[in-house]
Amino acid sequence: MLVNDFLEHSVRKHPNKTALICGEQRWSYMEIESMVNRLAAALLDHGVQRGNRVALYLPNSLESVVGIFATLKAGGIFTVINATTKFDKLVYILNNCRATALITGGRGSKMVARLHASVPSLKFTVLCDASVPDGEGILSFDAIQRDYPDNQLPRVNIDIDLACLIYTSGSTGEPKGVMSTHANMVSAASSIIEYLHNVPEDIVINVLPLSFDYGLYQLLMVFKFGGTLVLEKSFAYPAAVLKRMEKERVTGFPGVPTIFAILLQMDLSKFDLSSLRYITNTAAALPVSHILQLREKFPQATLYSMYGLTECKRVSYLPPEELDRRPGSVGIAIPNTEVWIVDEEGNQVGPGVVGELVVRGAHVMQGYWEKPEETAKVYRPGRYPAERILYTGDLFKMDEDGFLYFVGRKDDIIKSRGEKVAPKEVENVLYALEGVVEAAVIGVPDPILGQAIKAFVVPAKGFALTEREVLQHCAKHLEDFMVPKYVEFRDNLPKTSSGKIKKTGLQ
Repeated sequence: MLVNDFLEHSVRKHPNKTALICGEQRWSYMEIESMVNRLAAALLDHGVQRGNRVALYLPNSLESVVGIFATLKAGGIFTVINATTKFDKLVYILNNCRATALITGGRGSKMVARLHASVPSLKFTVLCDASVPDGEGILSFDAIQRDYPDNQLPRVNIDIDLACLIYTSGSTGEPKGVMSTHANMVSAASSIIEYLHNVPEDIVINVLPLSFDYGLYQLLMVFKFGGTLVLEKSFAYPAAVLKRMEKERVTGFPGVPTIFAILLQMDLSKFDLSSLRYITNTAAALPVSHILQLREKFPQATLYSMYGLTECKRVSYLPPEELDRRPGSVGIAIPNTEVWIVDEEGNQVGPGVVGELVVRGAHVMQGYWEKPEETAKVYRPGRYPAERILYTGDLFKMDEDGFLYFVGRKDDIIKSRGEKVAPKEVENVLYALEGVVEAAVIGVPDPILGQAIKAFVVPAKGFALTEREVLQHCAKHLEDFMVPKYVEFRDNLPKTSSGKIKKTGLQ
């Protein structure tokens, strides 16, 4: 099975059923399929070949959904880039994957000329705005939908072909493209659908960006089981989202700790959320107190506490019947997956011993795009010849019954608002601000964000930097979730004997 089969199978089973709701508009599976076929035909007509990369730089929208499936139907590999990504990082990603085509709109439309000048591989851009500027290599999404046929295209890929690159922060500060085959993604989606007991009657709301694997898989899973996806741009207006949930009779609500922390501060009695069948949480573990409060707020909904990482999508889930006994656990391996914990020498450890979590399964992805050294650190030889298993870099312990408990991260990647943040990337931006001599970034516990980003800055002599100046600079050069919440000025930073900044001295 291929990922694009999710849509095609649902079209055959439920052609007139509502597949997607965005704002006040809704589209059936047949309508989505027609738009996907037209865009796929245009991609092929303008030079996209099997295995080419197509980037989507869009907020959650109809066009982003159509673009994902059209890329797959054309035999390409899609990558969704966060819509708040700034120009330099966008250029880096496009050049790193050597994107053949870009589908964008809004702020992306204003960058098109600069992007084409900065990304040699880019053959053309599809703009999703109503007005499209003239120029070579600039196509209109609306014109494509008007002018191209919606005929079914011949199948070109097999399931071991790459389907997707998901860019995630790396310890060097440069984003890494996690490579997923069709088989990887089908396996992950199938496993999650199995333990969530999804059925075609499910209506799932997604407020998470499609550039975030957790958000992306809401779309893929819903189209696989033939449900309905309510796609929101964000959770910026919680009351509006709750009203939408009430109106559409939503049954599934995936979120991250930040979202649930906000909900727990709201009066939910004015919303009828009785249709909600399940709630899921991943990205970071929910505090036990939040789990208990969520169950009080949503007594009719089943709460799934989960753990995963981009390199394999999902690792574990806590069976709901275990929530009272083990609220601090992130559960057991998802279906068709094997996990264990190893010490520094790679030896499997017993119950109660802290070590690194290892994951084995068909959903374990292929590695990092054109980064063999980084790949070799994480994807190592497995049980059989040519097999590779995933060393997560996360510290866990396991109880006598095989339930997992997250302890901490081996590296210093920060998880804030459900997103991974590489301190190095934020530090690079801080160092670019005139007057900054030294900078260090760490994550500090935060009841809403999971971890808040804290920046330590040593100003040059004679520079009177202010917190406002630092934050404005960061906001100009970083995605929203990477901007520090706290800035502390220091005369100096602690160092190791080799002269490196010692972050453990800042905790």
